Amino acid sequence: MKPRSSFGQRTLGREYFTSPDLFAAERKRIFQASWLLVGHVSQLDVAGRYFVFDLDADSVIVLRDDAGGIRAFHNHCRHRGSRLCQAAAGELGASIRCPYHAWNYALDGSLRSAPAMADVAGFDARDWPLHAVAVEVWRGFVFINLAHTPPPFERALPGLAGRFAHRDTSALRAVHREVYDIAANWKLVFHNFSECYHCPGVHPQLNRLTPFRNSENDLDDGAVLGGPMWMTDPEGSMTIGGARCAAPLAGLSAEERGRVYYYTVFPSAFVSFHPDYVLLHRAEALALDHTRVTCEWYFHPDALAMPGFDAQPAIAFWDLTNRQDWMLCENTQRGVGSSAWEPGPYSELESQLAAFDREYLRVMAGDAPARQLRG
Repeated sequence: MKPRSSFGQRTLGREYFTSPDLFAAERKRIFQASWLLVGHVSQLDVAGRYFVFDLDADSVIVLRDDAGGIRAFHNHCRHRGSRLCQAAAGELGASIRCPYHAWNYALDGSLRSAPAMADVAGFDARDWPLHAVAVEVWRGFVFINLAHTPPPFERALPGLAGRFAHRDTSALRAVHREVYDIAANWKLVFHNFSECYHCPGVHPQLNRLTPFRNSENDLDDGAVLGGPMWMTDPEGSMTIGGARCAAPLAGLSAEERGRVYYYTVFPSAFVSFHPDYVLLHRAEALALDHTRVTCEWYFHPDALAMPGFDAQPAIAFWDLTNRQDWMLCENTQRGVGSSAWEPGPYSELESQLAAFDREYLRVMAGDAPARQLRG
């Protein structure tokens, strides 16, 4: 698919990467109102298993309930506001117990018991469940939305609707996690992931496996952007050495086995479908010039059970590539702060950056038509 042209469009202005006021507006208009990719169902393999996701003052418990469903709740007791779960992840057992006054909640969020409250006039435990957070599961990936009335998931992320149904990603398991702290604005991290214009000079290993012009975009507008790159070796993968770490995932066509599919999911993640594994980057904008990226490598359990299975070639390849990219992002953050810097023009190889900027401005404007980019 020919990408939507970026001719005449320039990058966002300096203030979008350096203004505390704009960053504060992003918290409200984007991060506290969008569907955020926060994890995978494999982290919640049994009832009572949970992990915590934090965004500013909000802390969210994501768990599997007794019926096997995935739920999310604000991580505070309805009594006096005490945090319920202190650890980042763990196993709750059959209920959630407040460490302060022992109010006890079922895994569906209902209040089961509250010591010494039976004599309080008018008190009814049914009135005091945990505050629920909207949650959706797409192909095994868990999304939450902190808004009081979030938009329907498929309306907010239509690029995901009905896609990749033949990929059994819900069955995958993470074999490794790497956390990176990047001294750069979150949008620069998205920009970097969205183009391979820089690949020949910066990523010689990657460019040998997927030459930078071997790409097309099947999603070039909206909240989900990206498409495939075809590999030099259609029997290979993105690893140190270029060989696969495992057999191709089930259900892939011959064409799909020779390609890598890269997608950004606004505003929190990059999902990359390789022939033998899935790579997930989760991005958290912690400060104006501080982004944390959690990178996870997912393989099928059948691959993990094979004698001699080794994911290290895939891990090493992307860890090297990631670190090269983060250096570029940090260097760009330093440069855009200069009083002399002016927004530069996008090349046709950066059409996905232009598309990201259009979506960003649309959301920041509150669904009004995106205004002309500053240049």
